[in-house]
Amino acid sequence: MRKYLLSALFVCLSIGLINAQSDSNEDFDVKAEVTNPSTLINDGAIELKVLGGTPPYTYKWTNQGTSLKSNKATGLVEGIPYDVIITDAKGSSVTKSYRIKAESITEHFNGFFQPIVDSMSAILFWDPFAALGIYDPVVYSDVKLVAAPSWTAQTKQVYKLEKWLKPEGAKVKKGEKIAIVQHGKQEETITASANGKLKYLVKEGNDIFDPNSTEDLIEQGAHYLAEIKYDDPIPLTHPNGDLQKNSIPFIVIWLVLGAIFFTIRMKFINIRGFKHSLDLAKGKYDDPNAPGNITHFQALATAVSATVGLGNIAGVAVAVSLGGAGATFWMIIAGLLGMSSKFVECTLGVKYRNITEDGRIFGGPMNYLRYGLEKRNLKGLGKFLAGFFAILGIGASFGGGNMFQANQSFEILSGQFPALDGNGFWFGIVVAVLVGVVIIGGINSIAKVTGKIVPFMAVVYVLGALTVIVVNINNIGPAFNAIIDGAFSPSALKGGVLGVLIVGFQRAAFSNEAGVGSAAIAHSAAKTNHPPSEGFVALLEPFIDTVVVCTLTALVLVFTGMHEVEGIGGVELTSDAFASVISWFPYVLAAAVFLFAFSTMISWSYYGMRAWTYLFGRSKKSEMIYKFLFLIFVVVGASISLGAVLVFSDMMILAMSFPNIIGLYIMSGVVREDLKEYFKKVKSGDLYIKGKTA
Repeated sequence: MRKYLLSALFVCLSIGLINAQSDSNEDFDVKAEVTNPSTLINDGAIELKVLGGTPPYTYKWTNQGTSLKSNKATGLVEGIPYDVIITDAKGSSVTKSYRIKAESITEHFNGFFQPIVDSMSAILFWDPFAALGIYDPVVYSDVKLVAAPSWTAQTKQVYKLEKWLKPEGAKVKKGEKIAIVQHGKQEETITASANGKLKYLVKEGNDIFDPNSTEDLIEQGAHYLAEIKYDDPIPLTHPNGDLQKNSIPFIVIWLVLGAIFFTIRMKFINIRGFKHSLDLAKGKYDDPNAPGNITHFQALATAVSATVGLGNIAGVAVAVSLGGAGATFWMIIAGLLGMSSKFVECTLGVKYRNITEDGRIFGGPMNYLRYGLEKRNLKGLGKFLAGFFAILGIGASFGGGNMFQANQSFEILSGQFPALDGNGFWFGIVVAVLVGVVIIGGINSIAKVTGKIVPFMAVVYVLGALTVIVVNINNIGPAFNAIIDGAFSPSALKGGVLGVLIVGFQRAAFSNEAGVGSAAIAHSAAKTNHPPSEGFVALLEPFIDTVVVCTLTALVLVFTGMHEVEGIGGVELTSDAFASVISWFPYVLAAAVFLFAFSTMISWSYYGMRAWTYLFGRSKKSEMIYKFLFLIFVVVGASISLGAVLVFSDMMILAMSFPNIIGLYIMSGVVREDLKEYFKKVKSGDLYIKGKTA
């Protein structure tokens, strides 16, 4: 009987607690103003008014960019739900969920694709090491840095430490006065920004930051005067209170581990084959009677035009902003490793290509995945991987290789030339006509155009970058110190060594597409009797794209001190860096961006078409249907903001690496054997050499 009474009492108490909690929640009267101010995407807002409970309130939004103290969330995606947990001073809380109603077609598309993008991100950027508990992904900080007041990277004022108010090593509390700083004619008292042990970074009477000093301009964090060491490391958080984490994305691991494997498997072909690659690209071994449609150089130009683009200008600026100068070092390492991946995939692209009686060439991953694996008694796997790759390739060509380029080039050009603003549709029509004129002629036409555009735009960009570097040549010592120090001993604010390494590797992998397989489609059309010869030519692409162009962009940012500027978009940051030396160069840069985007579109049209014909037949009618659709997407991309649609299609480029690298692993032995035979022919002089008489 006693047991039953205790059970009944426990149930009553539980119900009472639930009711009490419910009552406390009911004390909250939350009124929300949900607004969708325009037909533009990602401009929704939710503003809350809370009555009841005990103020002040905290607001835990699912949107990471919204502060815990903010009752208003802005920049929200229309059509998807957002949750917020409202907590009062006594700890009582209530959870509310809201959805901004999508109204325009673009908002409906964006809202539909956002959850898909989130799902793809969960796969592509999944961190297997953190999932297995191998390391703690949370970003911790050991110290709190104390900055000069009101400092920005563009400041023209000298900051001087007048007097320390606390001795070095003293235990200080947040808000306690620690120093007096002078800037301009103003003196300010600096207070501790955290509890901990004080360490001086600047001596009393010395300058904290001098904008005329090269070292101060380039050194990362030169504007900090002190650091306060925490008693225990503190995890860093997003504005909404979520923990900041350093993830090692699975897609980056997949691409980089593949590049390391192929580098070792091919006995560092990226280094020992570099000179021979240059000879091939220069036309030394061009045999006019060899099967194929385009020269080695034209194949190289076509493939480079597809990779050198907005990522080299905007993407690098984002990488250096996030990872600091040190990201440059790891970007170069990843670019060098990626050369080996390109060698393997483009060798296979030629080896398993198919040339029809009318001279059309069908090659690339679809062919070597299907027929190469079939020869290894893996027919079923080969057909699946080839079909999967083709589907991804079509999506990537319409999105990342087309709409994204049209969209971003219009945004950048309209920023420099205001007359274009609001005329995206007509801009898209003009670009579609220009693209159409080129792609209707097929690979020969594409190769001729890229063979002229790529060298021109590369020379203009490289000369501009070198000019900025030469003008700031006195900064070379501090710049390279910043790069090396930032690569191996960055602050926690940049994510530590792991965070900087991942940012650098990620930027390189996304930029040069080594391991993605796209370049093998262009290289399969090259005139050659020897598949490895095209692999040699292809390994120059990551070198040009990442080791040269991306690195030059990063050096421009570091040499001008722009890597410390925050709150500016990628292209704008690069543009400002160039403008600091060449005032009119942003206009040239805008034109270069358009050429980058244009050449990327025409190259990706060929990649997508070959994926299309693999799935829907090789007839010329099938090709024309694809080209027509491609041109429509050019206009769509330039006309409207597509947000998550573009991100989704861009992710498909990365997803192409999954089926591709599986095939490369399995067939790497075949490539290695072909490479041995090829080297024997090089040494014996059996290869065709231009101008050589028998």
